[in-house]
Amino acid sequence: MQARIFQLNRPPGGLPKLAVREAVVTELGLVGDDHNFPEIHGGPERALCLFSLDRILELQTEGHSIFPGAVGENVTISGLDWDRMTPGQRLALGEEVLIEITTYTSPCNSIENSFADGKYQRISQKVHPGYSRVYARVLRPGRLTVGQTVRLLNGNEPR
Repeated sequence: MQARIFQLNRPPGGLPKLAVREAVVTELGLVGDDHNFPEIHGGPERALCLFSLDRILELQTEGHSIFPGAVGENVTISGLDWDRMTPGQRLALGEEVLIEITTYTSPCNSIENSFADGKYQRISQKVHPGYSRVYARVLRPGRLTVGQTVRLLNGNEPR
């Protein structure tokens, strides 16, 4: 199964972020994705937030009410080995966008409604390795659309 962009998410303000069919990506993230707390979210090292559809579906089977966009990710990806999403990993999103994972996200209480009993630490890398969302920097901006392929790169790709 080839990895793909399942959903692109942009906020009307706050959470959940709502699905859009396409988006322009700059060095600061999706155009139109504003951040209420720029000292915590956004900026060049946290330009995009990514999460796995496969992990979301697993979490739903555990009884959590999480869905794509509910926990603030900009790009929901299907069919990708999420255990390989580690800082330093590069990905090609579609034909234009190149990103590099910078860090795992730290979940906060603004997403507690997506989890049974408010246990949002379920997606903490420290508590449950491999279930965290990740932040990424944009190495090459461009346009994204739902359904485009996602490729893991070997690190030798041009910037």
